[in-house]
Amino acid sequence: MIHRVNKTPHITVIVPAYNEQLAITATLENIALHLELLSPHWDIVVVDDGSHDKTSDIVRQLPPSLNTTLVRFSRNFGKEYAITAGLKHANGDLVICMDADGQHSSGLLKDMLDKWREGFDMVYAVRQDRKIESNFKRWGTRIFYRAISLGGQIHIPRDAGDFRLMDRQVVDALLSLPERNRFMKGMYAWVGYKSIGIPYTPLPRSHGESAYSKLKLIQLAWTGVTSFSVMPLRAASAVGAVLSLISFGYGAIVVIDRLFFNESVPGWPTMAASIMFFAGVQLLFIGILGEYLARIYDEVKGRPSYIVAEVKKPQDPA
Repeated sequence: MIHRVNKTPHITVIVPAYNEQLAITATLENIALHLELLSPHWDIVVVDDGSHDKTSDIVRQLPPSLNTTLVRFSRNFGKEYAITAGLKHANGDLVICMDADGQHSSGLLKDMLDKWREGFDMVYAVRQDRKIESNFKRWGTRIFYRAISLGGQIHIPRDAGDFRLMDRQVVDALLSLPERNRFMKGMYAWVGYKSIGIPYTPLPRSHGESAYSKLKLIQLAWTGVTSFSVMPLRAASAVGAVLSLISFGYGAIVVIDRLFFNESVPGWPTMAASIMFFAGVQLLFIGILGEYLARIYDEVKGRPSYIVAEVKKPQDPA
């Protein structure tokens, strides 16, 4: 393991933001305060993911002392793409991803830097307390991690989010991945490198509510499962095999009753219900297959993952 005890790196903090006009200033000031204590070389990159409020206007007016670059999307593309854009515009030897709502404690930055100096290339924060979350999110998180683990391709640390420190070689590896359906938690795990988790408890939001609705969380989880696991396809194959065996067994019973016991074959309602059931199962599995084909279609089209409408560096006039 490489030790970096005496190194003083350039640190870039990327902050994806969506409708955070009430919290963004305080969050950036707090981050800058802690960065000044860690390194003489640092900067912040704010990626405005198509906000409808004055988030971009506020970032443009920040004083030069906060050393903040604004990257503004042409519309809302999603947090995964905002993180990708932040990584692309980050110049630091180390890159740290933090939320704009202030729930990621800047006090952990020193602990992350210490772990990096010990030789770890990626240091991620692991959430310790989910009791304040809704039952929907808690159970959804359990189901998601169970489903993604069944695929067996990668191991995504449970309760590890986007709050993490990454060495430059990790950032370069992430940027080399060309896929457009991006699930960052899976991509962090896929690139590997020496990684370690540190516990943290999210701070209360100072303003507003989370921009992630239940539907968006479900969509993100489904993207993760279909991007890093073939478990849905294997499950469809397994269910199909079981239903085929059941159908074969039932057919054998019907034939035996007719040939050896000369019994008629009643039960047209049962047969009709069975046909409708199997037809529904087939349509469901065709839908699962269609999800994978749709992702192939998205990749083949070759459209950019996001469109940047504006980049304003600290030295540029507001």
